[in-house]
Amino acid sequence: DIEATDVVGDVIFKNVVFGYDSEHIVLNNVSFWAKSGQKIAFVGSTGAGKTTITNLISRFYDIQKGEITLDGMSIYDIDRYSLRKNISMVLQDTNLFTGTIMENIRYGNLDASDEACMDAAKLSNAHHFIERLEHGYQTVIDGTGDSLSQGQRQLLNIARAAVANPKILILDEATSSIDTRTERLIEVGMDRLMEGRTTFVIAHRLSTVRNADAILVLEKGKIIERGDHETLLKENGRYASLYYGQSELT
Repeated sequence: DIEATDVVGDVIFKNVVFGYDSEHIVLNNVSFWAKSGQKIAFVGSTGAGKTTITNLISRFYDIQKGEITLDGMSIYDIDRYSLRKNISMVLQDTNLFTGTIMENIRYGNLDASDEACMDAAKLSNAHHFIERLEHGYQTVIDGTGDSLSQGQRQLLNIARAAVANPKILILDEATSSIDTRTERLIEVGMDRLMEGRTTFVIAHRLSTVRNADAILVLEKGKIIERGDHETLLKENGRYASLYYGQSELT
């Protein structure tokens, strides 16, 4: 298997067909090209295939047909560990473990110095709340993270991804209610994290899709619309009805 070194971050899906079993096809002939540094937003109802696409990028499953390439190489020819070192995921459920705040951030890159972890926390907007904790970065939290708010856990998650310094980011936006001030901190932290990286977002917030280079609207495992925000609004199709119909994209 090939080592993925000096990754640029070009990701191509070509006629990808995938099902968790042969009876139930989840993605049907999906094709797209994410150029290095682009931000691609996936929009669609639950079960449309958004999460499946992001799982395939990380090679959690093998596809039935088609191909997925990173910088022109099939991801199935790349060493799996090497591939995943280039990808960071910020998911809705934050996986914290019992240990210090510093250790939880360093989990993104076990070789990172304290300084690098603090830089990542500053970039992601987590530094302010960490500094206010009784023991700062040495504050011990338990695995549930109950001592932290949902928003604070999300900020730590972003810091963890930042310290990993990946070429590719996968973000699954939190749908749970976070207070407006923290929401803004998360938004800015996410924006900084996405800078210069190929990013795939499972989008729930309208502000995210408005800033995407391309929006892919999925329905029953197919891409039914694609384009940027303005283009899709003019088309007056599924995306427009989602956009005008609600403040959140489910």
